Formats: sequence, C-alpha cells, structure tokens
Amino acid sequence: MTSLVWVIGSRGLLGSAIVSAVEDRPGWAVLDVPSLPWTDDARMVAAVNRATNLLLDQSRISQSRWAIVWAAGAVVTSSSAEQIERELEQFRLIVSSIASTVAATGGQQSGAFFYASSAGGIYAGSPEPPFSELTEPHPLSGYGQFKLDAEQVMTRVLAPARISTLAGRISNIYGPGQRLTKMQGLISHIAKAQFGTQPASIFVPLETSRDYIYVRDCAELILDGLDRTLILSDAGTTVHTMKNLVSGQSVTISTLLGLFRSISKNHPHVMLGYSAAGALQAVDLRLKSVVWTDLDERNLTPLPVGIRNTMQDILFRLQAAN
Repeated sequence: MTSLVWVIGSRGLLGSAIVSAVEDRPGWAVLDVPSLPWTDDARMVAAVNRATNLLLDQSRISQSRWAIVWAAGAVVTSSSAEQIERELEQFRLIVSSIASTVAATGGQQSGAFFYASSAGGIYAGSPEPPFSELTEPHPLSGYGQFKLDAEQVMTRVLAPARISTLAGRISNIYGPGQRLTKMQGLISHIAKAQFGTQPASIFVPLETSRDYIYVRDCAELILDGLDRTLILSDAGTTVHTMKNLVSGQSVTISTLLGLFRSISKNHPHVMLGYSAAGALQAVDLRLKSVVWTDLDERNLTPLPVGIRNTMQDILFRLQAAN
C-alpha cells in the first residue's frame, strides 16, 4: 500500500532530508502544500485544516495510508521561557486542529503522526548512561522540558481521534542541507568555522561525549518507524510509540576535533570557553535504543564521511552566497 506524507517544517535540515527520503522511496509520496503562516494563529489553524483535509482526500482517492511528520520548530536550548511557551501553544493548536479534522471523517483511513523530539534535552539529567527508552526522563533545561511536554500533548490530543503516534527522540543530527543563517549542532558550527574568520565556540569540556546521527540516516529511520506504525494501524490497532533515534556510537569533542584536523588538514578553528548554558549539558550522553531494535540494523554513514559531506555542502553554499 502507498503512503502519503505531509512534512511540517520541510525546509529545515531534518524536514528537507525527510522529503528527499520520501521522494526516493517506492510507494511513498509527499503532500504538496504551502508552508504554514506561523505569525498568525488564526491563519495557521485555517491552513492546517485545509492541508489535513487535502491529505485525507488524496489518501482516500489513491487508497493510500497517510502520515504527518513534525520537523518544525524555532526553539533551541537558549530560548526564553516565553518563546518556549509560545511554540508549545502553537503545537497544541496544530495537533488539536488535525485531531478534530480527522475525527470528523470518522477515522476510516490509517494514519500516523511523527514528532521530532530530543534525546539530549530529555535525558540531560538522567543518571547511569547509556540512556534508553526505559530511562526516566530528567530534563535540565526549558528546552528539554518543552520536548517532553510536546510528546505528551501529541499523544493526549491525537489518541482520541485514533491517530497512531511515534515520538522520535533524536540524538544529534548533522549533515548537508542547512541554511547558513540557521546552523545547528556542533559539527555544523565547526565545519562553517573552517571556512571563515569567526571561530566556533565550545563551552563544554572536551571529554563531553555525544551521539551523532547523519541526517539522511535519521530520515530513513523515521520513515521505517512510520511504516511500522502504519502497518500496526492497518491491523486496527492505534499505537503510541517512543523510540530513540541514534547511531549508538558515542564520540567525545576531543575525538571530533581530531577528525576535523584529519579531514581538513588543518587545525579546527574553535575557541574554548565557559557559559551558564554549558552547565546545563551532561558530560556523558551515551544513548541506545531497546524499542523496535530490528529497525536499527542498518549501515550508517561513517562520521568522517558525514563530516566531509557537511563541509563540502557548507563550502558550496558560502561560494554561492558570494
């Protein structure tokens, strides 16, 4: 059976990779709708209603399953409490609109909703790594609590409409496809710094370890998770799953800098320092998954290859901008 996917946040790093992965996957298609008007709640909700109805109509005509992927968001670890509350309220409005529209149709078509969550934010204060889906969440920042709250909003609002859900707690995604004005993640910042005069700032100890997953690998894992969710939904079961989306390989910042030195044949252009925000980040954030582990049995992009691809993409964008 075919699957029709609406990607909310399709122009970002993760969203654009998911769109590309859907387009390359036989039997899957992307719903072509305009970006949401985020600055006006009334217009935003109206746009969500239109897009949801279009998704349901097209999936019914083509006898397809449908899925909605949430890869949007402007909130980061340094965002204020007001910004976090604003984004959570918008998320609540959107999923409520989707739920009411689907419920009005009688929920006769199999559908699922994916939310891109944050493993680092949610497990930041949890003890005894590596952290799995069985680990008790312990956010240390407003950002981590926001991600946890959004997961709960998703399930609470969509469950009554019999929409299956999948929360993907992603480690640290990196790779090509980022706008130069909105770089995210340490790897991208170091890569960009290699081609400019401004160093990348590092405010955590060099022994800090993180799990890095290449963005295309993450996108494929998300689609496989959605496929599993939709198959279970086809059987008449509404499922609500949470899965860590990780590489399973922990790398220290010191090792990361060594890789940049080897790849670029030059010293990494970084500046070490201290910040209060850095104190909210765990030193050891090893991660693993114990949910649907068969989906993790795949060849992932090696970190040196992913870093090289990221650097080449950033260089191309810098040259194009000039």
